[in-house]
Amino acid sequence: MDLNSASTVVLQVLTQATSQDTAVLKPAEEQLKQWETQPGFYSVLLNIFTNHSLDVNVRWLAVLYFKNGIDRYWRRVAPHALSEEEKSTLRAGLITNFNEPVNQIATQISVLIAKVARVDCPRQWPELIPTLVESVKVQDDLQQHRALLTFYHVTKTLASKRLAADRKLFYDLTSSIYSFACSLWNHHTDTFLQQICTGDEAAAANSLERTLLSLKVLRKLTVHGFVEPHWNAEVMGFLHAVFERLKQFLECSRSIRAESICRDRLEKTIILFTKVLLDFLDQHPCSFTALIQRSLEFSVSYVFTEAGEGVVFEQFIVQCMNLIKMIVKNYAYKPSKNIEDSSPETLEAHKIKTAFFTYPTLMEICRRLVTHYFLLTKEELTMWEEDPESFTVEETGGDSWKYSLRPCMEVLFIDIFHEYNQTLTPVLLEMVHSLQGSTNVENTNAILIKDAVYNAVGLAAYELFDSVDFDQWFKNQLLAELQVSHDRYKPIRRRVIWLIGQWISVKFKSDLRPVLYEAIRNLLQDRDLVVSINS
Repeated sequence: MDLNSASTVVLQVLTQATSQDTAVLKPAEEQLKQWETQPGFYSVLLNIFTNHSLDVNVRWLAVLYFKNGIDRYWRRVAPHALSEEEKSTLRAGLITNFNEPVNQIATQISVLIAKVARVDCPRQWPELIPTLVESVKVQDDLQQHRALLTFYHVTKTLASKRLAADRKLFYDLTSSIYSFACSLWNHHTDTFLQQICTGDEAAAANSLERTLLSLKVLRKLTVHGFVEPHWNAEVMGFLHAVFERLKQFLECSRSIRAESICRDRLEKTIILFTKVLLDFLDQHPCSFTALIQRSLEFSVSYVFTEAGEGVVFEQFIVQCMNLIKMIVKNYAYKPSKNIEDSSPETLEAHKIKTAFFTYPTLMEICRRLVTHYFLLTKEELTMWEEDPESFTVEETGGDSWKYSLRPCMEVLFIDIFHEYNQTLTPVLLEMVHSLQGSTNVENTNAILIKDAVYNAVGLAAYELFDSVDFDQWFKNQLLAELQVSHDRYKPIRRRVIWLIGQWISVKFKSDLRPVLYEAIRNLLQDRDLVVSINS
């Protein structure tokens, strides 16, 4: 395909392919499909989508066809594979300029460069990384951002390769650029913090975007770029710096208004910091041992004490709870029954956990979980009234605990209670004993607290098997509570029937079932739809 003569024709057909008229669109798509295997077609597409004077929709379509072509024809073994000569020309053209003005097209170009890098970098494309490194150093804002965006997508793609030879190449790449990536992140982070302090929101927003991208690069390098990262001082230095930066960003959030252009991106950056820690813990639990103490102190402080008031937000709480949960439950931190069979790292981690989770700490976590986080929120109560069917479809199971607050806090409670049940059982039983008898229907807060405590008893049913005489409790209190028909008591009716459902397979005498069935039959006619559905 001759470039000069073909460009006009391809441009015309691409223009037709953006038409809303199917009579024009269909033939154009057919023609483009025929050209997919023609030599020179992708060089023409490259010329079109890098020509900023052309229509955005046409350029967008050219990028998409180019990207799809990489998937189908870039590998040597593919049918109708591109020639090595054309691929060499395309690789050079892709990294000539990082000056795409349209964000969506810039993202697509970054993704397609990453797709090529997955196949060709570094053997056939050794100049890619050095070019990107140089390009992110330039002063031009647009070029710097586009190069950094591409740097991230390339790093992300290369980090995802799993063959041993590819892993080795990524380790080598990481060792060569890690220092630069750290300094880049620190530079953009410091710049953002300075600009936000001086009130320059527009400049701060740009710096924050670069902070976010450079942190994304570091996340991939840190998590996937080292075999034993705890031996690398720079890696551990970066991870310790994450805690300091998190505190700075959380404090910074106090002064940033909800409607600020920085607000959403700031929260994304805060969440990304926590993802760095969670990913590192998941991939390198032994290397994470040195961070256990600090992670627990940080997370518990912000989630379970007054330190977090005014700065924490829901997704951040979820991430911190997940961090605590993953440390508590991590098998790498649990010694074998025969202590001599355990590694020094495991024993050290267990020692740190034991020293941290003292009785006062565990009691405070348990109490805050139950009496603060377990309480039904205003939003949930509103949903109960306005959309009862949706309210009853609880988001549980699978990985919902990783992303949603209620499943997350309940899973954390279950794991902590399982791990430290001897310490926490008396704490929970004390809460139960303080709630004997029916609750005043006028006291909404007391009803919500009882609902939360009953929720905890249901979640910990297996751990409480020997500590709770559920049959007696059912006869003496729970059955009576099911029969309180006042509208404001409906959270308790719903919770009690759920609680019985949790315990029935754990500890419930068969001769009590007829009474239970009668109670359920009555609840099925309950005026409240949520209660009747849960029955």
